[in-house]
Amino acid sequence: MPHWLQLMADALPSLLWAGLIFTIPLTLLSFTFGLALGLVTALTRLFAVRPLVAVARFYVWVIRGTPLLVQLFVIFYGLPSVGILLDAFPAALIGFTLNIGAYSSEIIRAVISSVPKGQWEAAYSIGMSWRQAMIRTILPQASRVAVPPLSNTFISLVKDTSLAAAITVPELFQAAQRIVATTYEPLILYILAAILYLALSTVLSTLQVHLEKRFARYGGMLETNA
Repeated sequence: MPHWLQLMADALPSLLWAGLIFTIPLTLLSFTFGLALGLVTALTRLFAVRPLVAVARFYVWVIRGTPLLVQLFVIFYGLPSVGILLDAFPAALIGFTLNIGAYSSEIIRAVISSVPKGQWEAAYSIGMSWRQAMIRTILPQASRVAVPPLSNTFISLVKDTSLAAAITVPELFQAAQRIVATTYEPLILYILAAILYLALSTVLSTLQVHLEKRFARYGGMLETNA
């Protein structure tokens, strides 16, 4: 067996394990919490009182205007100077959650705003409250439009988790770095890491296509019933 192929075979279990234990959980947790934060932020910007709207806008402005890597460094390396100590994984989780929350809030805000006002009026005309109209009428329609951009955000997050290596989270990319430090074969091992990220992104892209088709059929059924 060629040397490079043997090296890949030897390193593959370690990289897969790091991806399974750290990369995938970090991605799923960050996206889940970030999506919830994004929904709250979007609703705040659309419907809350002005002071809260200003706070939400400031949060989105700061997160979108600064690099993700800098945000991770502030949380992990900066906060200890004011007495806030966080382990690497929670620090990464907080950083990615805040980042996803800001970007997803803009997507959610846009798709909610795109729902015609007539849908609100129709919901109110049959006696729904604001909360009922939002849950039963507005969000189901908005979610169909939001699937493609949010799916892209999720796929990007998978790749962005490699930045967690910079704050010592032992995820897939840092596992590759550690092996490189002992084998001195950066090209082969970084290509292997890239292949694994590519494979994961390809699987998610395929799932995204199926999800978009399913929502498209659901939307078509709604229009037909209407």
